[in-house]
Amino acid sequence: MAMEIFTVGRGQEGYPERLMPFADMPSRLFVRGALPADEQKTAAIVGARICTAYGKSQAAFFAQVLAANGVAVISGLACGIDAAAHEGALRGKGKTFAVLGCGVDICYPKQNYPLMRRMLENGGGVLSEFPPGAEPLPWHFPIRNRVISALADVVLVIEAKEKSGSLITADYALEQGKTVFALPGRTTDATSRGCNRLIAQGAEIAISPETILEELGVKKAGTKRAAPRPRYGKEAEMVLKTLAAEPQNLAQLAGSTGIPLQELTGILLALEIDGVIAENPPGVYMALS
Repeated sequence: MAMEIFTVGRGQEGYPERLMPFADMPSRLFVRGALPADEQKTAAIVGARICTAYGKSQAAFFAQVLAANGVAVISGLACGIDAAAHEGALRGKGKTFAVLGCGVDICYPKQNYPLMRRMLENGGGVLSEFPPGAEPLPWHFPIRNRVISALADVVLVIEAKEKSGSLITADYALEQGKTVFALPGRTTDATSRGCNRLIAQGAEIAISPETILEELGVKKAGTKRAAPRPRYGKEAEMVLKTLAAEPQNLAQLAGSTGIPLQELTGILLALEIDGVIAENPPGVYMALS
């Protein structure tokens, strides 16, 4: 993936118009790939690195629907919610962009390199205020969050603990006059406490992707006749067959199928995005007819 790095300075042609109203934005950006088009609607989807399968599936689902309706998805390429949002946007055949807390010549975390490559190959980009070679230092991430929110027309927080970097992004968004949405969750779930608190403080409830499209003034594309269910690999078909017999939680599925947990969560996410299974209630998976 050899893609040249370019820089654009504040006030120069190509510098994002969305950043211009705010005095604390970077004086220059380092970019690989592309920047979000000024005329395209954008939504930031952020959340916890250590998240639930439900959170991942919802991040991917919201991103997929938004991207399919022409909305560019902004996030931070972190593990967990960020990666699921980028992945969902790609599944929706849309463009997705990552604001990094390191140089754009570094993929952090390393395991997201294949994802970053596909983002670039599909017309998206990665950008940073930190020069090439800059390491992903802890203090870089809170300040890059102001760029994530500034690039977005709306911000959606999927899962966040009470003290979370995602809440920093939400705070920046509110200061910038952006609408903040939060996905509600169970009061007993640590990863939902931050979102529930945002809602209590006045954030919009993310009931569905359509609520965000409505906020953006985007009319949802007409639905097409459902395509036949795709054929999956051996492991995914095994999961579908097992869930068709009875709903199961993750531990039960792992025991029933013998599929390692890490691989199983990826399979479940893909099946849920395709609409052939659902998590209902949270933590329990069922096949859809």
